[in-house]
Amino acid sequence: MGAGETSAGAAGVPGPVVSRVVSRPALVQRLAGAARVTFVSAPPGSGKTVLLKSWISQPDMAGRAGWVPVGRDDRDPQRFWLSVLDAIRRTSVGSALVRAVSAAPDLDGWVLMELLLKDLAPVRDRLWLVIDDVHELGSEDVLRQLELLVMRAPPELRFVLVARHDVRLGLHRLRLEGELTEIRAEDLKFSVAEAAELVASAGVELPASALTALHERTEGWAAGLRLAALSLARQPEPVRFAADFSGSERTVAEYLCAEVLSQQSEQVRRLLLRTCILERVNAELASLLTGDEGAERILLDLERANAFVVSLDGQRTWFRYHQMFADLLLLELRRVAPGEVAGLHKTAAGWLAEHGFPSEAIRHAQAAQDWDLAAGLFVDAWSGLRLNGQHATIHELLTAFPADLVAADAGLAVVAAADELNRGSLEAAESYLGLAERRSASVPEPDRRRFRILLGIVGLLLARERGNVSAVAEVAARLCAETAAGTAVRGCGEDLRALASISLGAAEFWVDRLENGRDHLEAGVALSRRIGRPYLEFTGLADLAMAEIYVSFARADRDGRQAYELARRHGWTGHAAAGVACMAVATVLVWQGRTEEAEPWIERAERTLRAETQPAASLGICYVRALLELGRNRYEAALTALRSVQAQARRLDGPHHLIPRIRTFQIHALIRSGRAEHAERLLAGLGDRDRAFGEIHTAAAELNLAQGDPHAALAALAPVLEGAVPLDRRVWRAQAHLLAAAAYDALGDSAGAESAIEHALDEAEPDGLLSPFLLYPPPGLAHHNRTAHASLLAEIRGALDGAQVKEAPGGPHPLAGPLSDSEIRVLRYLPTNLTSQDIAGELSVSRNTIKTHIRKLYDKLDVHSRTEAVARARDLRLLAPAPPVPGAARH
Repeated sequence: MGAGETSAGAAGVPGPVVSRVVSRPALVQRLAGAARVTFVSAPPGSGKTVLLKSWISQPDMAGRAGWVPVGRDDRDPQRFWLSVLDAIRRTSVGSALVRAVSAAPDLDGWVLMELLLKDLAPVRDRLWLVIDDVHELGSEDVLRQLELLVMRAPPELRFVLVARHDVRLGLHRLRLEGELTEIRAEDLKFSVAEAAELVASAGVELPASALTALHERTEGWAAGLRLAALSLARQPEPVRFAADFSGSERTVAEYLCAEVLSQQSEQVRRLLLRTCILERVNAELASLLTGDEGAERILLDLERANAFVVSLDGQRTWFRYHQMFADLLLLELRRVAPGEVAGLHKTAAGWLAEHGFPSEAIRHAQAAQDWDLAAGLFVDAWSGLRLNGQHATIHELLTAFPADLVAADAGLAVVAAADELNRGSLEAAESYLGLAERRSASVPEPDRRRFRILLGIVGLLLARERGNVSAVAEVAARLCAETAAGTAVRGCGEDLRALASISLGAAEFWVDRLENGRDHLEAGVALSRRIGRPYLEFTGLADLAMAEIYVSFARADRDGRQAYELARRHGWTGHAAAGVACMAVATVLVWQGRTEEAEPWIERAERTLRAETQPAASLGICYVRALLELGRNRYEAALTALRSVQAQARRLDGPHHLIPRIRTFQIHALIRSGRAEHAERLLAGLGDRDRAFGEIHTAAAELNLAQGDPHAALAALAPVLEGAVPLDRRVWRAQAHLLAAAAYDALGDSAGAESAIEHALDEAEPDGLLSPFLLYPPPGLAHHNRTAHASLLAEIRGALDGAQVKEAPGGPHPLAGPLSDSEIRVLRYLPTNLTSQDIAGELSVSRNTIKTHIRKLYDKLDVHSRTEAVARARDLRLLAPAPPVPGAARH
């Protein structure tokens, strides 16, 4: 039920609720449950009384509940028990059992309680006794008498006890026996749907966003929502009123003053007013602001009394005030002590900064308008906030400073540069960075070293986004030198070495310095894990996943998924690194021909990566999108994506390793869409530097084949196949061999075609590559049976046919049963020196899973050891033949 208007019935039994009542069947069901006692405890205005009145007014409760309201500080046991007897006598069940009793000097509470027990002993029908405001019972004797009544009452007498806070009634025993139902403040909070119903009952319609904001501000507090609903009906702009509604609104303030604040002692009111500036408070901070050593006791008492004070931890050391109550307290503080507000904020800022709560400290310094203190705290805390991934907090704090101060303060200008970089404006970041450098002379000498480090961090991040490896390396080396001897700047030392290593590795990877990039990324990720920096680990893993694509698809997939899981766990899925992680997983899936699985990963990356913010990474996802579209034979969509890649590449400070591959696929798409002449013009327009890439040789060979010149195609491929022009990626080497197979087939050289196909399968086997065969299917593939890669070939044929193929043509292998996809993947690792644990890591599964697959492989291959399994698989052409032993004699 919500807050509602009522009309009182006879003898204090509530009459029907006549308006603004929200149906709450789940709570009503709990009231009518089987427990002996139901205890309802919540702050004033939570809807306790209205809930009970609505329950009692239901037809099936008619004449079955006695209602006893307790007056404030009711200390007369006789009067209380006479009220109880009278309330029960007025029920249909109790009227025939409970005798009428009048006040008399010799009737104390114990006698009246015993009379009630005696009269109700024969009761056989369910009867409820509802006692409202039990906390107002001021007599210890009455509480003991009520406790005894609860313990000795007949089974059909049930109790509903309503209070603003817990009372000493020994209810813990009932809790242990399962005889206690508890309804507390959290249970009574209105949901958004219930709040909407209450507002609608006042004849007001609010859009969902305004209603949600109102619900959040009131925290579902029934009285606050009812007062808001009553006021909304009179407002010319209800949406704006709902957005601004707070505890300082007149009707809410009057209610809270009367029901809560005015009930407190002067000592308690002083603590509430002087600590209401805080988002959260503990005893030490409260004592500092009030000078009262009894602050902890007061806070605990307020929390126990449900006085709109909520504990935030299991140890009950930190507390917060209900938002509406905090609004009232702030209003009252400004009324009674306006000159103390700034000083309280400044004192709080100092304590919070000293105890490791930088964000809160900065907010209080800003609230005090002590801009020098706020700027110093912010610049000092920025690197730690950034290295923890708190970009939203940084932006919020930065925008609270006056704009002219940000431009005038060198440290704030550095922070503004980083913020612009994170928000997608490299040009604005460069502008602020230049401004900071020009104002560096204004930085006091003791702060110069810190300033240089902060300047270096932002310069490093900017150079990384630009793909400028030399600049990243230079700044990284300078940062490591600055921090080698230690510094007072938070976030320096090992943290900065991890950042520098990750940034350098990422930049090296994106310009094709693969080995160096992987080494730096691995070192940075390992260091981040060791020092407990999950944000750095997440960003490093994302780039490492991309680098691993060129070494191990299994590791790339594992690192990409681990990075995204870290992002999901910490709320970083909107960060660019999460997009990079998704791109890595998508790349693996696309090259493996698993386009349906790849699509959602690509979409996540596309939503995250923006060309203006991450030009290097965003062109990578355009490239993966183009591969996906090529695999679906959607050539125009692929060409659109590839043109986007070229446009984004112009944002980089240096060359990008994807450019020659992009041109290769452009030529492929043009040829497949019937525009070979356009492909020829594109190829002819390339300079000598581009023509030196092995990928361009494969593009030229494809064009030669399209023009009917297989000899020219083989000539173009010769430097690649002979190793004179290296292709250091398996997928590209597989594509070169497939084009060679097509050329040999066109020349009628079946042996050459079969050999080339087998070489392509050799390259594809370790990573399960299917995509090259889908893009460049050689004519002889359908008849290629003399292979050491029967399982992979079956998968390729199945993908080309649009269906999953489990066995190679020509009948099943002589096995005890067909190998599953998982078993085939494990089988491919058996010829290596990797342990079961290592293989589990490669495939991102548990060691027990690998052991299960190996055991099944042994059964199906009819072997008893790993060596026998490898030999048997090679005999069956499930694995490639063993490589020749170096130095062995040739026959």
